[in-house]
Amino acid sequence: MMGPKQEAQAALFYEFSLEDHVPQDHLLRSIDRFVDLSDIRQFLAEFYSHTGRPKIDPELLIRMLLVGYWFGIRSERRLCEEVHLNLAYRWFCRLDLSDPIPNHSTFSKNRHGRFRESALLRHLFEKTVARCIADGLVSGQRLAADASLIEADANKQNSTPKEDWDHNAIDPNEAPRAVKEYLDVLDDAAFGAASEVEPKFTSHSDPASQWTAARKGPAFFSYSTNYLIDTDHSVIVDVEGTRSIRQAEVGAVRTMLDRIKDLHDIDPERLIADSAYGSGPMLGWLVDRDIKPHIPVLDKAGRTEVVLLFRPVCSLVKMDQGFI
Repeated sequence: MMGPKQEAQAALFYEFSLEDHVPQDHLLRSIDRFVDLSDIRQFLAEFYSHTGRPKIDPELLIRMLLVGYWFGIRSERRLCEEVHLNLAYRWFCRLDLSDPIPNHSTFSKNRHGRFRESALLRHLFEKTVARCIADGLVSGQRLAADASLIEADANKQNSTPKEDWDHNAIDPNEAPRAVKEYLDVLDDAAFGAASEVEPKFTSHSDPASQWTAARKGPAFFSYSTNYLIDTDHSVIVDVEGTRSIRQAEVGAVRTMLDRIKDLHDIDPERLIADSAYGSGPMLGWLVDRDIKPHIPVLDKAGRTEVVLLFRPVCSLVKMDQGFI
């Protein structure tokens, strides 16, 4: 026979445990035992005032951002909604059923404020790499370098052709945050000083972004995220952001190799990369550091397009004009 109609009836008291409602085989349980954020509050202590209203726990913000990364939630507004509704997300973020969820605007404020000023995200990344090294997931002997294009939040309709762009006409006191940051890095090798070639268009809202057609399709404003990867277990050991120009990306590899040497004492035996990194100065820099380059090289001396593959160091012949 048909049972009675199910109707929700509010109870006066509830006994509820998040711990009991998150399956033991849930992905977040497997990850949680490796997540150690215990030093965040101490790391950020000097960036908080000793007076005023209590701020949102920074560990909560980082845990929510991790949830968004693992489950592909790119919108912070939606991330707040998902954490509010999902019991497993609440459990991982150390939130009880009655705990409020931070407003989505809190992430932007902290990302451009405390997190950037303190380099917290860099600290957490390097701490994770150190953990991978300690657990034997990184040999540091065979590395690969590459860059990925990240589309900037900038529209071509709000841009200026190169012949009309003059950064000296910008008033820093009236400029928005992104423009001020652009003015601050004009002499940085990863941005304005990396190349003498002027971009075809410059965005008014984000002038540090680069106008590029590197994907062989419609051009757009972008940045490059440069990675240094240990090939043994595909672990990213360093990352650096630059404009989307070859000179800046090549310079980023040098920066990353120097940094992992200082931080983790990693001195690789060989480096794998594509032809964008195959310039003479770059190959010479690698050889001087006893790093074997496995990089396709474009040789323009006497021929139109000849691609050579560097293998053992003994096959390298140093010339005044580069390498052949």
